Amino acid sequence: MFSKVSGPVRLADQVAAMLSEEIESGRLAEGDKLPTEVELVKQLGVSRTVVREAVSRLRNAGLVEPRQGLGVFVMPRRTRPLDLEAADTQSKVLQIVEVRRAMEGEAAHLAATRATAGDLARMRQALDAIDAAVASGGDGVDEDLAFHQSIAESTGNAVMVSTVRYLGEVLRGGIRVTRANEARRGDFIEAVRQEHHAILDAIESGDAEAAREAARRHMQHAAARLRDADEGFWTRTEGIRVDLDSAP
Repeated sequence: MFSKVSGPVRLADQVAAMLSEEIESGRLAEGDKLPTEVELVKQLGVSRTVVREAVSRLRNAGLVEPRQGLGVFVMPRRTRPLDLEAADTQSKVLQIVEVRRAMEGEAAHLAATRATAGDLARMRQALDAIDAAVASGGDGVDEDLAFHQSIAESTGNAVMVSTVRYLGEVLRGGIRVTRANEARRGDFIEAVRQEHHAILDAIESGDAEAAREAARRHMQHAAARLRDADEGFWTRTEGIRVDLDSAP
């Protein structure tokens, strides 16, 4: 059914996009069973880790559902506000940052008025996990997502939680690029750390407006750091190829 994947875009992004296209086109219809993990590995020429990550994204986007002992099946069609495109241009990554600025600013605002002591402790632990990941040489992407997810969960708004989780999967590529850029310079790493702590400090103090502004400022600075990146960064980062003249 599928041909092997290769090229400059991350393999998990390619596999997710390929499977999504099969579903959107109707070639994989509601109720159809996806090929097994072993079959996809063989057909696509990728690792099990890549297949699992791609299927996880489809699941979080509501395209498929796993059934214990049976396999993974296509879900009924519904309105899908976002698609599973890779963050493969500078312009697209900056658009992702704009989406994050709107969503995470509001989540922080609500969290400042609703977070419990337990919520605050989880946020603090999430920040510590980012520091630990960076110190050990990791990119901190999963830990970054977990921090923002913990903020969403503290709002007590189930729709907000689900939306942020969905966005996290769709926007993972953009977040990875953002953090890879920030890792180029020690001052960037420290700036991001301070911005994260400013968000949490405002939430802990119960200052909703300050929390919203801190979250929005974090995203504005992230965009500025991306615009500061030279062409060499973009051609080196996981094969992402961009025309810098297309950036907003």
